Amino acid sequence: MDCDLVIVGGGGAGLRAALAATLADPGLDIVLVSKVVPMRSHTVAAEGGAAAVLRDDDSFAQHFDDTVSGGEWLCDQRAVEAFVAACPQELIQLERWGCPWSRQDDGRVQTRFFGGMRVQRTWFAADRTGFHMLHTLFQTSLRHPSIRRHDEFFCTDLLVDEHGLAGVLGVDIARGTPVLYRARAAVLATGGAGRVYAHNTNAGIVTGEGMALAAVHGVALRDLEFVQWHPTALPGSGILITEGCRGEGGLLLNAEGRRYLQDYDLGPPDPWPRPRAMELGPRDRLSQAFWHEDRARRTVTTPQGSAVLLDLRHLGAERLAERLPMISEVARRFLGIDPVTTPIPVRPAVHYTMGGVATGLDGATALPGLFAAGECASTGIHGANRLGSNSLAELLVFGRAAGEAAAAWSRNAPSAAGGSLLREAQARAGQAYALLAEGHQAGRPRVAELRTAMHAAMEDGVGIFRDAEGMQRACQALAELRARYRAGVALDDRSRSFNTEWLAAIELGHALQVAETIAHAALARRESRGAHRRRDAWSARDDANFLVHSLAYCDPQAAPRIEHVPVTLTRSAPGERSYGGAGARVALD
Repeated sequence: MDCDLVIVGGGGAGLRAALAATLADPGLDIVLVSKVVPMRSHTVAAEGGAAAVLRDDDSFAQHFDDTVSGGEWLCDQRAVEAFVAACPQELIQLERWGCPWSRQDDGRVQTRFFGGMRVQRTWFAADRTGFHMLHTLFQTSLRHPSIRRHDEFFCTDLLVDEHGLAGVLGVDIARGTPVLYRARAAVLATGGAGRVYAHNTNAGIVTGEGMALAAVHGVALRDLEFVQWHPTALPGSGILITEGCRGEGGLLLNAEGRRYLQDYDLGPPDPWPRPRAMELGPRDRLSQAFWHEDRARRTVTTPQGSAVLLDLRHLGAERLAERLPMISEVARRFLGIDPVTTPIPVRPAVHYTMGGVATGLDGATALPGLFAAGECASTGIHGANRLGSNSLAELLVFGRAAGEAAAAWSRNAPSAAGGSLLREAQARAGQAYALLAEGHQAGRPRVAELRTAMHAAMEDGVGIFRDAEGMQRACQALAELRARYRAGVALDDRSRSFNTEWLAAIELGHALQVAETIAHAALARRESRGAHRRRDAWSARDDANFLVHSLAYCDPQAAPRIEHVPVTLTRSAPGERSYGGAGARVALD
């Protein structure tokens, strides 16, 4: 299939890129490829809100400072400056397309506090913000016939020639047949890699293949060691309980019924609208505080593991119904409790991949014609710890930038050669279909067996707290798992139509590549910063040696190679990220 631009991923970043491209050049032939119907994309699960300067007591400078200090000065400050300046217009544009932001009585957009934000900067639509944003983008895309959707098509590889990107290879899930999209430009918008961990808040589709597809063709993966744990998810299932609960005034209690966060170095320095940040400290610090409480046996026991209690009772039934209706429903449906009368048990779960495919501000990668946006990309704005509500704004700001840049590139790039590209596509497709043809053979591991072992290696060695021994153990285990995977996996389903076992096997190969890269990047960062917290000889932050981005270059047959490059600083010099004030007893590093 010939087209001008392929967008891989139908979530918020992919849809925003498609809209930007067609608005920049209505004559472009754009194909939006998604392995699920776009409204099933993971953006729909985002609950809390999107950050943008709105209030009179806020400014771009404050949003910049909160983001850079929250990321422990590992943020690319040029990218943050561009990001915070673009956020308001993107959220206003979304409203013009129909997004129903929650309103104050006087008609102005309502905002709420989020962790690490100095003011109420987070725009929201009750606690279904991602749902409304995704529906708005999807409905708007239907107005543009130049955007052709290929729902339930799975992208397996990129095709490259001497000029750069030449096409994208996929599978029609319903028929099981290969599809070649011949195009000179593509945007990866495939989301993160949270499913490489067992306990996570991510949908089953978030397996990191966009990162792996780029890495196979020599594009660096940046800062993958920084994996964010969200401090409030349901034990066992990992269902997200939005930070908006704490933004509305929810409290975290330990087994003694006590607000334990007052014991930790959590809340931002003065000036701050509250004496201590407590529940509105940044996500990395809250997750680390849980780890300490659990070790001290001050957590409650549930059938799915230890937890602390999120107390919303004081907010009252009316406020919960207005601001947190979905969370109330989740508590009733999945736990059988009413948050009006009973606290919700929660614990940290992997939530977000702060690193990703290294890009510039326009989404361009080192491979000519390949762009990336959203969680699978790394512009450098999140640094060592993403602040909540920056990600939904990010997918709009950089989705637009990537779409416009990809459109411009596709207008000027030469066409790919037909015959040679088709032969290359057939050869690469054969690698995916070899898994299916070999089927079940005695002695080969099953997909679920390898995936469970990957989860165990990541949870054990590259968790909330890390040390050299555990990370080395994880690197070794993941290398062995990748070798076993390359030797072949056992598949019972030999059919082609809707063969989810086969697709899961392809996803597993990508996930193992990303997991091993996370482990090696973490081992190479000999310091503690943000979400990367070590409990060995490198438990302190080291600006002298590690104020650097990690760049991982992957080899399908060997361990990834890790390099480091300096962080771009513009106007904020590294400082002390102290959140405690007088009375804090426990320093989390």
